[in-house]
Amino acid sequence: MDIEFNKNEDSLKQLSFQLKSKLKKVHLGGGEKRIAKEHEKGKMTARERIAYLLDEGSEFLEVGAFAGEGMYQEVGGCPSGGVVTGIGYIKGRQCVVVANDATVKAGAWFPITAKKNLRAQEISIENKLPIVYLVDSAGVFLPMQDEIFPDKEHFGRMFRNNAVMSSMGIVQIAAIMGSCVAGGAYLPIMSDEALIVEGTGSVFLGGSYLVKSAIGESIDNETLGGASTHCEISGVTDYKCKDDKEALDHIRTIFDKMGDNPKAGFSRVEPLAPKLDEKEIYGMLPADRTKPYDMMDIISRLVDNSEFEPYKDLYGQSLICGLARIDGWAVGIVANQRKIVKSKKGEMQMGGVIYSDSADKAARFIMNCNQKKIPLVFLHDVSGFMVGSKAEHGGIIKDGAKMVNAMANSVVPKITVIIGNSYGAGNYAMCGKAYDPRLIYAWPTAQLAVMSGAAAANTLLQIQVSALKAKGEEITPEAEKELLERITAKYNEELSPYYAAARLWIDGIIDPLETRKVISMGIEAANHAPIEKPYNVGVIQT
Repeated sequence: MDIEFNKNEDSLKQLSFQLKSKLKKVHLGGGEKRIAKEHEKGKMTARERIAYLLDEGSEFLEVGAFAGEGMYQEVGGCPSGGVVTGIGYIKGRQCVVVANDATVKAGAWFPITAKKNLRAQEISIENKLPIVYLVDSAGVFLPMQDEIFPDKEHFGRMFRNNAVMSSMGIVQIAAIMGSCVAGGAYLPIMSDEALIVEGTGSVFLGGSYLVKSAIGESIDNETLGGASTHCEISGVTDYKCKDDKEALDHIRTIFDKMGDNPKAGFSRVEPLAPKLDEKEIYGMLPADRTKPYDMMDIISRLVDNSEFEPYKDLYGQSLICGLARIDGWAVGIVANQRKIVKSKKGEMQMGGVIYSDSADKAARFIMNCNQKKIPLVFLHDVSGFMVGSKAEHGGIIKDGAKMVNAMANSVVPKITVIIGNSYGAGNYAMCGKAYDPRLIYAWPTAQLAVMSGAAAANTLLQIQVSALKAKGEEITPEAEKELLERITAKYNEELSPYYAAARLWIDGIIDPLETRKVISMGIEAANHAPIEKPYNVGVIQT
């Protein structure tokens, strides 16, 4: 019996259980009472609609499940951003689905709702995937209109994207299954085809109350913009459906007749499960994030048949680079090595730190993967780049910039998984959110910030103590300790993967055993978009 392994296993399994418990709560949206009210109207919920629409027994990769988590509490919160999004399969064809959750503030748009909708469209655009909109929204949440309406990445960007996606040949299908008002009315009508559900679906620029106040006309919403009006009089919508299921069945019929498009041609063979037991990951990742471990123990439990071809494995050992297959897909893996290694020059290198030699190696490996059209997978447990006079004199900034350049200009798809730490410039070099990963997910053990909690808290403490002293105020050791504890608690909250997921800095939090699924579905999605841009790193640092 390995006591350390058992402690690690208990810790990570507990975090995974907490994750599943949080997801169960999120899946209830506005709560059971609100769900019951939707059912009374003859409507399905957003998640029920998605489950019915997608192929039975097929995988669904949810994007942004924790969007809005802990936010907008002053107005009752906004679970999952009031919209459910993800990648799934309709008639065997991979697609993006966006479904407004009417149990959350009648599907109204909060700032995070707009951000999440735009992320779904971004995934559709980058991967040239068809997209389905299941519309059921009261429109902009008016008390926050200034944070939703006027800016570039606000509500209006979605309709701009509708037009751009149409010009790119990306199929867009919309079903109006509830309210669809004001500017939001453009979304389904700018799609290729629009369906509307009789009795519950309605679409208009201004509802009956607005019409009455604006022009004095008295009219009910059904006559103004219901299914019969738009399918028989205005011609705004294309198909009238008697209920939600008929609308969803019709979308499946549309998908059944679609032609295929060219693929990127990424290499895939028959998938093989890892030879080593994936579940052992739970015991191999230390519960104490300061402890070293061998990242190869994790990699060998994620890749097909536990086979990995290392690149320059005796050089730049604080970064692991190499080729493998995940669920049959060929991948180039860049991962932080967390054990302490000794270079051939006699230098002891700390785990999780990027040194000049490892940055140099990774840059070359990334360029090779682009040359060979191999998707890249980044596994984060990074503290940052090495600092100090030796590192600076050795050109760490130059070598780090070379790695960032090679990664930022990559034309092959990049999938990022944050396993542990993801701090500072290390987050950037390892393809953090700012560097356009096709998907970015985190384990419950992840932390994201400019630096670790302890380092940041002590730095912030010194700044605040200095500011007090500058005002002539003295601080007692007891008061200083209390201040440090308060700063540390706040910063640790911001380090949490849930804090990042709430703000869509990551696409979601997953159990470690879901990692292969995320990577495989991400590459399958990317394979729908042929690489059109030549790989060019521009001026590279040597």
